[in-house]
Amino acid sequence: MAPASQRTEPGAARDGAPKDGQKLSKRQRRRRRKGPPPLAADRATLALHDLPPSLSAKLTEAERALRARSGADEAPPAAKGRRRRRGRGRGGVAAAAVAATHAAAMSTGMAKPAPARRIDRAEGDAARIPTYAALDLGTNNCRLLIATPTRPGQFRVIDAFSRIVRLGEGLGRTGSLAAGAMDRAVAALEICSQKLSAREISGARLIATEACRSAANGAEFIERVQRDTGLALEIVTRETEARLAVSGCGSLVDRSAKGAVLFDIGGGSTEIALLDLRRGASRRLSNHIVAWTSLPVGVVTLAERHGGRDVPPEVFERMIREVEEMIAGFPGAGKLDDLVGGEGFHLLGTSGTVTTLAGVQLELERYDRRQVDGLWLASADIDRLVGRIAGWSFEERVANPCIGSERADLVLAGCAILEAIRRVWPARTLRVADRGLREGLLTEMMVADGVWRRPAPTNARQTV
Repeated sequence: MAPASQRTEPGAARDGAPKDGQKLSKRQRRRRRKGPPPLAADRATLALHDLPPSLSAKLTEAERALRARSGADEAPPAAKGRRRRRGRGRGGVAAAAVAATHAAAMSTGMAKPAPARRIDRAEGDAARIPTYAALDLGTNNCRLLIATPTRPGQFRVIDAFSRIVRLGEGLGRTGSLAAGAMDRAVAALEICSQKLSAREISGARLIATEACRSAANGAEFIERVQRDTGLALEIVTRETEARLAVSGCGSLVDRSAKGAVLFDIGGGSTEIALLDLRRGASRRLSNHIVAWTSLPVGVVTLAERHGGRDVPPEVFERMIREVEEMIAGFPGAGKLDDLVGGEGFHLLGTSGTVTTLAGVQLELERYDRRQVDGLWLASADIDRLVGRIAGWSFEERVANPCIGSERADLVLAGCAILEAIRRVWPARTLRVADRGLREGLLTEMMVADGVWRRPAPTNARQTV
């Protein structure tokens, strides 16, 4: 170990005298003229001198108290090689005094408060964007969408939920909702309730359709839902359901078409709306409805009456004729007869049936809404697809990724309803919509709130 006379403190080689007669560098000369930087205690003293005498005296007393307390709390010297505790270094007490100085100065109004965080314009706009929710509890499915409006007529989905609950299971035989079916629906609705509670919802509409409409204990079930989940469901009429289907799928109607038949094949009912577009389509296609009906038949009820697992050709044909007879009782069925079958006419279907056909047509290994929604199917393609699925066994339907076990016993009932519609209103093409009542609910709420209205220019001329 070098003698004490030859040892230098850290930094002495940089700031002390030059070795072996070397000249001082510019940096060393500046440091000599400037002197060593003040220690933390010196900085604290400088801070105290900038304060009024009365406040400075109080802070001096506070510093003394801190020093005394620090000395009383000082731990025994640490063993050699042990890391020194944080905050016990030189100037730690003075640093505490500086912190006390700053706090006292803030309390007397001497120091300026930190500026408020500037809110970015985009962040402020996002904070003002409303959030809407739409829930559709049907005979077969429970579905939820949460979305925010974007461009006029469009919205962005920020959360979604869908589960097959088969609420209408056995309804056709008993006339009431079964206990197990209600339990499944309530379990799904509890998840929806949690999703809604986790967000600031500006507007929501929660509806129930055919199963609750026709069940003897439908109103009782609605009360249970509100009691168990906090959700207040609204049982809508068939007319409202048809209008919502048009509102939700209207953007997929061909703008060059002169007429279209929109249908929604549900679990317990099928809504059909005839649209006359010869005078041009407006933004709200529900204004173009010239006739509508709601058939009291869906995939669940039809499959329960005729069977859905094993469906021979004669049973499949019997299903089609039953639905045809129901349509025959629709007074407005012929209002588009002069357009049916022509180039300016097409079908627009929204249901699990038509989306399943589209998935099979595309031979998807996994269902993909982006590829299905808006897809056009030619009449010959539909004939081939229906014949192909009708020829599959139950196990083959289960094995198809776009059908699966949850729809394998319902898909042929849906195909039978589709075939009945095609026989009454034959069309060269059918457009597939993977959207429906939820989208209609969101659209109507956003239109009512005016979220898509463009603000008037600030320099616009005002008229009295």
